[in-house]
Amino acid sequence: MKMPKTKKLYCKKCNSHTEQKLKLFKSGQARAMAIGTRRNVRKHKKGFGGKAKFVIKVKKQTKKPAFVAECPTCKSKRYYVIPKRMKKVDMGA
Repeated sequence: MKMPKTKKLYCKKCNSHTEQKLKLFKSGQARAMAIGTRRNVRKHKKGFGGKAKFVIKVKKQTKKPAFVAECPTCKSKRYYVIPKRMKKVDMGA
């Protein structure tokens, strides 16, 4: 889907609609001390427990794209999610 780089969205801080910049959301680095990471290390990587089997889980082929919208006046950022699944998103259409 082709997506514009700017879109007129509501800003809670300014209490008005402004032309906001959109950029594709990228998740940060995973935390090493999160419970999921610790559980994975304990089950699959630590000690002499042999090789643990991974449960085969069929993943969905597409994702709902998430964007970060930035207000030009107050510089506040918020998520903007399109509630439809799509394989590819092109910015700057």
